[in-house]
Amino acid sequence: MSWFLRRFDRDHKLGLRLTVATCALVLIVVPFTLLLVLVKSSFGPLNTIDQGAAHSLHTYAYAHPGFARAMTLISDVFAPLTWRIAVGVAVAWLLYRRATNLALWAATTITVGGLLGLGLKVAVARARPDLPDPVAIAPGASFPSGHTVNAMLGTGILLLLALPLLRGRGRVVAWVLALVIPVAVGFSRIALGVHWVSDVVAGLVLAVAVIAATAAAFETWRRDVGRRPVEPYKEGVEPEMGGRLGHRY
Repeated sequence: MSWFLRRFDRDHKLGLRLTVATCALVLIVVPFTLLLVLVKSSFGPLNTIDQGAAHSLHTYAYAHPGFARAMTLISDVFAPLTWRIAVGVAVAWLLYRRATNLALWAATTITVGGLLGLGLKVAVARARPDLPDPVAIAPGASFPSGHTVNAMLGTGILLLLALPLLRGRGRVVAWVLALVIPVAVGFSRIALGVHWVSDVVAGLVLAVAVIAATAAAFETWRRDVGRRPVEPYKEGVEPEMGGRLGHRY
């Protein structure tokens, strides 16, 4: 059987599911790379969107202190440290349950994603919005949004860990929270005038790419050790965890 045909062989350890996962990762990384190029080249239409959103939301936040306080609360509650602690607790619990490989996956994903985001900040060195009478101030470079990267990483990791324990509406609620919280965090950073729209979009895309890559790597390990293929976005990265704990919600 040719190499190409084996990519679509369900019985091959690097068969159809991993091929699809790889294609999905490429489709995520390509838009991020394009966005990065547009940011570095100061692409006119993108600048128009960024500046328009920044000034409009800043004007509203400055005129409505209650809105600004709400955005600050969201930004502070769901700060990067929150997700590092949450994932760290999950890792400790997994180690206690002797799920060493799953703990390694979670720790690697949050660490690699966070470091990659920091590295890109340094490499791109994009200036934050410079607005009159700012309602908030943040240090460091702007692209991508670190709050957004970590919020998406944190909710994504916890989602894929929790899915084996959930059923029906529980899974729907988990997915909604995993998507709404990072978007809300990103919006709060734009509303506070410390990030551009493109910073937030880049943060979301980068985090999803990291999660997709590490989940695909974990799936490769599962197939190498003879476990059944899974679809992580439906069952979590290790569905067997639900059976070990004996709970379904």
